[in-house]
Amino acid sequence: MTERKPPGVPFESWVDKQIRDAQGRGDFDRLPGTGEPLPTGLESSYDELWWIKRKMAREGLAVLPPALALRKEAEDALEAAYAAPSERSVRQIVTTVNAKIRDMMFKPPPGPPLGKKPYDVEEVVREWRRRRETGPGGTP
Repeated sequence: MTERKPPGVPFESWVDKQIRDAQGRGDFDRLPGTGEPLPTGLESSYDELWWIKRKMAREGLAVLPPALALRKEAEDALEAAYAAPSERSVRQIVTTVNAKIRDMMFKPPPGPPLGKKPYDVEEVVREWRRRRETGPGGTP
């Protein structure tokens, strides 16, 4: 049970005594982070969501508005299509991302506009074939 402050003892003196007693017992000797520098970011202004941002950074998470997330997903899908092992895979990747793009185009997007239109599947397949023929360095 926690020791109570005796009546008539100033609060500051009582707290100081509690800290001195704990130091004497070694209660602070093996705390996590002892001897390590304080985490950076303390010089900036207070942000009440600091702990959420730190956790997201630690776990590699990012939150983008839906249109920007889809724009990134579309660009990644195009690169994945160019690197796909078969024409069937190329068509599947492009068809899937095109469905998402069309869906976003016909809904009012929350946030900034998408700025993308569906890819021409045949054009992507032609480019995929060209890249397969020329090789990674651009030479046949």
